[in-house]
Amino acid sequence: MTALLIEANNLSRYYNDHCAVDDVSFSLAKGEVLGFLGPNGAGKTTTMQMLCGNLAPSSGEIRINGFDLLEQPKQAKQCLGYLPDTPPLYKELTVNEFLDYCGRLHGISSKQITHAIDLAKDRCGLEHVANRLITNLSKGYQQRVGIAQAILHNPEIIILDEPTVGLDPIQIKEIRALIKELGQNHGIILSTHILSEVQESCSHVQIINQGKLILKETINDLNQRMNTGRIKVITRSTINPDLFSEINNIHTIEDLSNNSYLFHHDINNNPTELIAEIIVNSGRGLLELSPVKQSMEEIFISLTSNKDSE
Repeated sequence: MTALLIEANNLSRYYNDHCAVDDVSFSLAKGEVLGFLGPNGAGKTTTMQMLCGNLAPSSGEIRINGFDLLEQPKQAKQCLGYLPDTPPLYKELTVNEFLDYCGRLHGISSKQITHAIDLAKDRCGLEHVANRLITNLSKGYQQRVGIAQAILHNPEIIILDEPTVGLDPIQIKEIRALIKELGQNHGIILSTHILSEVQESCSHVQIINQGKLILKETINDLNQRMNTGRIKVITRSTINPDLFSEINNIHTIEDLSNNSYLFHHDINNNPTELIAEIIVNSGRGLLELSPVKQSMEEIFISLTSNKDSE
């Protein structure tokens, strides 16, 4: 069984009478990239600050690679690399100078620090800007420097808060590829508002809303959830719903106008082949038949809206 890198048990955090995080529990193992989602004010940042030891929980326990974060903070934090939403850069330094400074803060020995810096620069694509002042780098390269400082000491756990905000499409693609690569040998928590980023980069996803976790699933399970049991059909001429009365797993047939129809069916018993056969044999002219999947955005809005209405 894979050892757990993070064990968060029954975390709660109060600000006076306001409960920002309410009895949250989850875990992270090596090789997992966990997408952490939630609306603004949902409790994401508070949770991540507690995981990094920047904020003490009002109740609950956090174990980082087996170390209790409150009882053994130094050992626990040595296992963490953290990139906040605004990278903590000293822009008057060159990339090399900044990474050397960060390496010494992490306690990397003089014998190992040059190798550690070279490795971080290589993984983040910073070799050709190593001697440039950080202030003169683009937003994308400054973000890379932020990730380099987070992985410099080769931590078991990497926590990234909105790592692609403000980047252009090419930079976003490069950072996502880096996250997937890092996820092979580390455990990663990725906080983001970009839902497609979770689908592309993460192996697991969880959604927090009003301080509570309302979804914890693997990406594969989420993709199954997105299959809603709907089929869109377009025909050359009008079809009569009675044609499909013998297909028991069709719940309803919705007329969308212009010979377009939406078939709602049992998700575990797909009638696509039977529907196509009936339409073709009836001479109605089958022009289109395609499954309709629920987008991740729709799932997110549905889950968080339901909680808000409650």
